[in-house]
Amino acid sequence: MADMTVGIIGAGRIGQLHAEYIMSMSSIELKGICDIEIDHLKGSMMEKHVPVITTDPSILIEDEEMDAIFICSSTDTHCYYIEKCAQAGKHIFCEKPISFSLEETKAALQKVKEAGVHLQIGFNRRFDTHFSKVYEAVSAGKIGKPHIIKITSRDPEPPSEAYIQSSGGMFIDMTIHDFDMIRYLSSNEVESVSVVAANLVDPCFQKYDDVDTAIITLTFEDGSIGGVIDNSRRAVYGYDQRIEVFGEKGVVMADNERESNVQIATKESVTLDHPKYFFLDRYKQAFYREIQAFARAIIDQTPVSCTGGRMD
Repeated sequence: MADMTVGIIGAGRIGQLHAEYIMSMSSIELKGICDIEIDHLKGSMMEKHVPVITTDPSILIEDEEMDAIFICSSTDTHCYYIEKCAQAGKHIFCEKPISFSLEETKAALQKVKEAGVHLQIGFNRRFDTHFSKVYEAVSAGKIGKPHIIKITSRDPEPPSEAYIQSSGGMFIDMTIHDFDMIRYLSSNEVESVSVVAANLVDPCFQKYDDVDTAIITLTFEDGSIGGVIDNSRRAVYGYDQRIEVFGEKGVVMADNERESNVQIATKESVTLDHPKYFFLDRYKQAFYREIQAFARAIIDQTPVSCTGGRMD
């Protein structure tokens, strides 16, 4: 018997990924999946093993057996489903961002607070093995007080025009992970943000009033210099994901994950593999671990590790 029963709203790429991982966990039963279109699920493992496949989200939200709902639908629907799930007493896992609107986000969080349910936001990078070890080292005081945090996050190639048009822009779609990570690593709130950005990769971004390259500097409330984030929508050598925390007693850093750790050194050159190319490959384990953490919080009735609040 599973310890909890869940449903998923939104069966796109991320929704299907979560479904795959949930179905592999003995502690969670995936009872239902909802999407506005379900034809693409025909013949899939989900159709074969998930009891309820529907286009009506209320069937999942109103099901008394459902302990939690995973919201993996488009961003413009997140607040609506968060409020509906909270009203129904369901715990909620919601993909980032909560909303494109700050006021809508605050209203949804208030509904969650009033209902007393758990809400975890899908900042999966907190659960990456390497980044987790960096966080543990900083939290344990191994490098003393952090002075500077550097995050490099660069995509291997630009997304499609359709994606760019509906993404909300690079900062909401991509940099949001880095904003979360820098707060997580520093255990501090950001006091000021400065950005220099440009269109250097593809004119399609400019068409939708977006950018593709940026350097962001942040200062924290405790007075430390804070952090530096650099983003690009195209790193031709692979998915570039690195972090570094420099402190009064030393530095801790995490380099890219590569296809292998084999290095060939000769008189002529030193070669090693490129970084992993796709985010689903790079953060595969992190996606799995964030679901485990969400389930443990509900089963053990403990706080979730990544809420929608100011600090967590």
